[in-house]
Amino acid sequence: MVDGLYRTFSARVKGAFGVVRQGCDKFLRSKELRQFRQLLVAGDELSFVERRRAQLINSRVRLVAGLFALLTPLWIPIDFLVFPVRLAAYFAVLRIATTVLFGALVIVAGSMRSSTSRHRLLASLLAIPTVFFLVSQPMLAEYAIQGQLARTVAAGYAFLPFVMLAGLAMFPISAIEGACYSLLLIGAYLMMALHGYQVMAFETHLGALWFMGLLATVATLSGMSQLRFLQQWIEQDAHDGLTQAYTRRVGEELLKMLFQQSHRNRSPLSLVFVDLDDFKQINDRHGHEEGDRALRQAGLSLQTILRQADMLIRWGGEEFIIVMPNTELRGVAVVLQRLVELGFGRRPDGDPLTASIGGAERIADHCGHWSELVEIADQRMYAAKLAGKNRVVLHSDGG
Repeated sequence: MVDGLYRTFSARVKGAFGVVRQGCDKFLRSKELRQFRQLLVAGDELSFVERRRAQLINSRVRLVAGLFALLTPLWIPIDFLVFPVRLAAYFAVLRIATTVLFGALVIVAGSMRSSTSRHRLLASLLAIPTVFFLVSQPMLAEYAIQGQLARTVAAGYAFLPFVMLAGLAMFPISAIEGACYSLLLIGAYLMMALHGYQVMAFETHLGALWFMGLLATVATLSGMSQLRFLQQWIEQDAHDGLTQAYTRRVGEELLKMLFQQSHRNRSPLSLVFVDLDDFKQINDRHGHEEGDRALRQAGLSLQTILRQADMLIRWGGEEFIIVMPNTELRGVAVVLQRLVELGFGRRPDGDPLTASIGGAERIADHCGHWSELVEIADQRMYAAKLAGKNRVVLHSDGG
């Protein structure tokens, strides 16, 4: 009896651990966890969200840099009005140099299309006024500023880092990015205060630093909210509502990107073309609702066997494409074996829903363009159809 109770208890414990492990695996692979990681540390260069984010940052950097290039020289007459001529001349030279740098940034940003350029562009946008601040403060400290208006204008120069911190709120940034950019700006302000280059009293700087911390927090949260909105918008736009696979438009863009990366790294890239067998009969005999149900089943089965780096695209109708980076055809065969064992679901009459599958790999099939990879996999899928359907063809000889 004791042995029986022990076996029952052990079985239940194992079952509980199995449920917990499955839950943990599901959570670690979940879309929500991936999105949360992007909010903390955005940096997946292959993410469609990341590419759109880089484009948005690029356009806003150009907008802000162009605006600053126009406004910066307009302050020169005011400097000559309130400051000594020599100091105003220094600032005029500094402002002209700053204007040139902002103009150059507009031109450079217009020619940069890579998603990896976003950090350089945003850092450059923040660095230009930061250098202006670091140079202007020692210059102001060398002169005895006379008059209320002159002191007010001089104090305004000290608040340039505040403007840049507030400007971070314009960009979709992660928590880590916001913290890094904010610390650089706060550090520049603190360095000037500690070295005695200050128009204001040191006690005033302490309060200003506290305010900068609050401003940095608000700006970073604003950037994170923009990033979250971008995630949600793209998730809705990029995925097919029925199967949750990528749409063909988005899938082609991602496939092109993965193909280029594979070629650059000389790594394998496999593609699997899946076409559900006799799908038209389901729509004709049982209606489109049953056809949609069959597509949802097939999409769920395909999503189940995907690894974290794999990508599922609904190519059109009952056709799907699976893109598998860093995978040779031997690895594809293993994954497809799991798919065959799992199945695609049931047809409305209770028979198994089957598919004809063709596969190709960039290196083995000597593909010079991503469309060639799709074409070869498509041809092998049709070879599977002609051979009797419900089978896999990964080689041109029918194997």
